[in-house]
Amino acid sequence: MSKRDYYEVLGVDKSASPEDIKKAYRKLARQYHPDVNKAADAESKFKEAKEAYDILSDDQKKAQYDRFGHVDPNQGMGGGGAQDFGGFGDLFDMFFGGGGQRRNPNAPQRGNDLQYTMTIEFKEAVFGKKTEINIPRTETCDTCQGSGAKPGTKPETCGVCHGSGQQEVVQNTAFGRIVNRRVCSACQGQGKIIKDKCGTCHGAGKVKKQRTISLNIPAGVDDGAQLRVSGEGESGTRGGPPGDLYVVIRVKPHDFFEREGDDIYCEVPLTFAQAALGDEIEIPTLTEKVKLKIPAGTQTDTYFRLKGKGVPRLRGHGQGDQHVKVVVVTPTSLNDEQRELLREFSRLSGEQTHEQQQSIFERMKKAFLGE
Repeated sequence: MSKRDYYEVLGVDKSASPEDIKKAYRKLARQYHPDVNKAADAESKFKEAKEAYDILSDDQKKAQYDRFGHVDPNQGMGGGGAQDFGGFGDLFDMFFGGGGQRRNPNAPQRGNDLQYTMTIEFKEAVFGKKTEINIPRTETCDTCQGSGAKPGTKPETCGVCHGSGQQEVVQNTAFGRIVNRRVCSACQGQGKIIKDKCGTCHGAGKVKKQRTISLNIPAGVDDGAQLRVSGEGESGTRGGPPGDLYVVIRVKPHDFFEREGDDIYCEVPLTFAQAALGDEIEIPTLTEKVKLKIPAGTQTDTYFRLKGKGVPRLRGHGQGDQHVKVVVVTPTSLNDEQRELLREFSRLSGEQTHEQQQSIFERMKKAFLGE
């Protein structure tokens, strides 16, 4: 199944600014986060949006995507991490008799990187936290120290490839002598044979273990962030260094607050009287409750800024702001006295009552009908 266009996934066009791309992703992330959306396709849509944002929020990856789409231009061309097309090496050997540089099967090899996804609460992302996580990973076998051989023995050099990890198949053709190199079938390219295998790792040199890692989540971390823990990936081979651990942060939505970068947004209701006459109301922030003065005549959807009440800046000093949107709530039920007072208010204000407006609509209706 072909991938959807990343711009289509986020609902933006190619001229969208980085801020527009971020806003579009945050909207989709809140909508499809598996912790709040239990639909069958929510998780796949969340991952699709995350993948699109990872590409379009990175200038280099975005430029590459704009040029090549979902096709990796490095694939098959020796680019970093691309697929290994071993046939090119064999073809080279067939016509030029070998001589190309080959990987030493006995050289130290770095361990694989690991990725761990961690879900935290909204305020934990804001203020940071110290925690511990358990990571399943492969580690060097303590019994054989990674050799794979039974203690007291050691691996022997492969008698077929003589330690090179490769076999040469020679063919005489009309074009001359052709040498084709392949992975040694006797040692599977390792260059060594283990006759007496370690009883703990059974010759692998590694074992699966659970490792507990202390993690310090910095204040201000956001959804989708990656924390790199150096050297906590899988162990290397033949004395090679271990890989790294990448912890992907997922942040649960909050019931009241929403986050945009380092700023916090919230929405509070106002009565008609509060909006018209003005008032001083209490607003919850991330750390405390503060007083907010509402001027007389405030309109619905007006924003007020609480400076420095947002999220601590992850890279820098200070904090973002909190933006408070006020919404004037229309009462849904009135008693007779309240209704009469509003009619009196409307009359004193020179406004037309609902009954008067109905009269206007009747006259408009007659005009349309030609009456």
